[in-house]
Amino acid sequence: MKYIIMLAFFSFSFSSMAQSVFNNYKYIIVPKKFDNFKKENQYQTSTLVKYQLTQKGFTVVYEGSFPEELVFNRCLGLYAKLNDESSMFNTKVTMSFIDCNSKEVYVTLEGKSKEKEYKKSFVKAITEALNSVDGSNYKYIGKQNNAPLKVSFRNDVKTVPEKSREKKIAIMQKATEDDQSYKNLEPKPSSYKMAEPKMDSIDANLANQTLYAQEIKDGYQLVDSSPKIRLRILKTSIKDVFIVEHAINNGVVFKKDSIWYYEYYVSGKLVIEKLSIKF
Repeated sequence: MKYIIMLAFFSFSFSSMAQSVFNNYKYIIVPKKFDNFKKENQYQTSTLVKYQLTQKGFTVVYEGSFPEELVFNRCLGLYAKLNDESSMFNTKVTMSFIDCNSKEVYVTLEGKSKEKEYKKSFVKAITEALNSVDGSNYKYIGKQNNAPLKVSFRNDVKTVPEKSREKKIAIMQKATEDDQSYKNLEPKPSSYKMAEPKMDSIDANLANQTLYAQEIKDGYQLVDSSPKIRLRILKTSIKDVFIVEHAINNGVVFKKDSIWYYEYYVSGKLVIEKLSIKF
């Protein structure tokens, strides 16, 4: 009896500690189409996941329908990923939650179903998997300085690529327990194709704009108010000195007397520009 009580105590403590990782994030992002499926919201999986997580007290948004602060700071949200490990006769799924650096910070227990109909089977399996996510004590407090706890109920760790560009779309959806419909009202693309935007060079009034720093692996990406990525700067061993990763003007960005400068060479001539950066 003593062993059972101790086991229950440690299991509860681990579960509570595991759930605390969600307190570091303000949003959970649900894709309109999970990687495992061919169609958007196939078997109503996207609306189901959004509904279940919303019911648990989280702020859930669809991928591509971000609030402004999430557009400028992708690290405020966790990306929900469906891991489908089903066999011919059994539906088996887990849900991963991935941060802005493509690191898996939480994985649910496995949900299973033997229902023959795909929709019913996925609804049952996903619901069972999400039962291991407890939002009763969830409260957004922001990311702490210490490294986030990584929780996984399986050995393998999968990652998804970070979404670097988001666009707003029009959708019509119901996400209640009885009605989980979803319809994409995004206009159909025309035959006209616009060239893929590239980072502008410094001569395109970059020095006269306010740039916003978004944290990425090994540094930051600097975006303007549109938002468009204008520069990528990589950390060095020296404080406030960054190496610039740019398609045209490679150089360095550094701070001197509280002012940010961008130095680079053009045709053998050193160019120095002032930058306005908000971190």
